[in-house]
Amino acid sequence: MLLEINNLSKSFGGLQALNGVTFDVRMGVVQALIGPNGAGKTTCFNLISGILPPSSGSIRLDGRELSYLPPHRIARLGLARTFQNIQLFSGLSVLENVLVGQHLHLHGNLLATLLNLPAVRRQERRSADFARELLDFVGLADKEHWAADSLAYGDQRRLEIARAMALNPRLLLLDEPAAGMNPRETEDLMALIDNIQQRHITVLLIEHDMNLVMNISSRIVVFDQGRVIAQGPPKAIRQNPQVIEAYLGREEEDGDV
Repeated sequence: MLLEINNLSKSFGGLQALNGVTFDVRMGVVQALIGPNGAGKTTCFNLISGILPPSSGSIRLDGRELSYLPPHRIARLGLARTFQNIQLFSGLSVLENVLVGQHLHLHGNLLATLLNLPAVRRQERRSADFARELLDFVGLADKEHWAADSLAYGDQRRLEIARAMALNPRLLLLDEPAAGMNPRETEDLMALIDNIQQRHITVLLIEHDMNLVMNISSRIVVFDQGRVIAQGPPKAIRQNPQVIEAYLGREEEDGDV
């Protein structure tokens, strides 16, 4: 099992954001977390990635306990993420944004960099080559010199995914990657996530687009009011009465399923 979440809880003062959450993620799959707004999904991502410490419970990545580790150490262990609100470096180019994503894997010291030693130059060339490979992978190869904030919204989402992949993660967390996308962009995103899985990267995503979730996920975990109320394959989740009552029924009324 790649990721194991056991009895995870988080409180903010008197607010219980997560209460005894337990689920796991097998290696090589695409798995989704769904649920109403405020159900605790992003809080769960923030705990897994080390942005917040848990109040109690366990988070293990490939058997290694992550609870209370800082984000950079968790990233070194093979976990990367994107955010619900796009967080690009707007003053940098598209290529430079991806290069930033490689910083944990770069080696060298200040003196070697100042002297521009051959080893430093070779490392910079390798980094640039890998960044360009990722831009080609997400469909942005022709825009490497553009300013990141000049990209269309869907392309900014793809750039954020490329930057996360620059960490060479084993587990990639995507927080509402289809938010704000039109139907064509969403279809392209589905194809991209499938290609990421083909690279043997495990994907755990939060998403409200049920068409995307049902079509790309092998397993779905459903949150409601800080608890897991169901988990299983898409067909079972779609037919689960508790899930329909808590979430899917509301989405159907809004025409989103």
